[in-house]
Amino acid sequence: MTWGVVVFPGANCDRDCVHVLRAVLGADVAEVWHADRSLDGIDALVLPGGFSYGDYLRSGAVAATAAVMPAVRAFAASGGPVLGICNGFQILTEARLLPGVLMRNRSLRFQCHPVWVRVESTATPFTAGLRLGDVLEMPIAHGEGAYLAPPETLDALEAAGRVVFRYCDARGRVVASANPNGSAAAIAGVANAAGTVVGLMPHPERASEALLGSADGRRLFESAAAWLAARRPATSGAAR
Repeated sequence: MTWGVVVFPGANCDRDCVHVLRAVLGADVAEVWHADRSLDGIDALVLPGGFSYGDYLRSGAVAATAAVMPAVRAFAASGGPVLGICNGFQILTEARLLPGVLMRNRSLRFQCHPVWVRVESTATPFTAGLRLGDVLEMPIAHGEGAYLAPPETLDALEAAGRVVFRYCDARGRVVASANPNGSAAAIAGVANAAGTVVGLMPHPERASEALLGSADGRRLFESAAAWLAARRPATSGAAR
């Protein structure tokens, strides 16, 4: 089982993701350069956070046109699990692999602090091992993290159970004071229709070891690893 972590120029969280997957989870990891055109041998893919291409234009807009993205689209279309974290979430929306957009924070300031999110769906590889209503503590670090979409899109996401994470307080209550960026309906993460592509603004890789103050984020990676293991060899890298 091999995880792929895509490395974009300007990204600064790819090393964190590689560390968690390789040193904490003990997984095989392939670092995928943005100019690569193949994801052969990859079983699960992470688009990490950072400032890809300096966040010129809109955050994630340039990365969405990178040479690797046709392979990412094909991987997602084949049912491969894809996790977009922060800038990775922005890339997934810019590439139209997820609906909606990430806009400037309501405060118009960069926000960098721990938040709590509530698990709203377990119908994804990254939450299949969690329980509905679980409250996770993870940090955010973004200037453009307000998730917005037309009302009809938001309604469709809610109706289909595609809202995966929602900002909440430490007790799991969805209150205005717990929404750090002005996201519609306090949405912190969403999934595609199949549930296999997930984007979220908080950083699970920065909350995967107790030394960092929380190990809640590790549960997302462990969940996906268990999800993949239960489906091998059908989704193994060797079979792709």
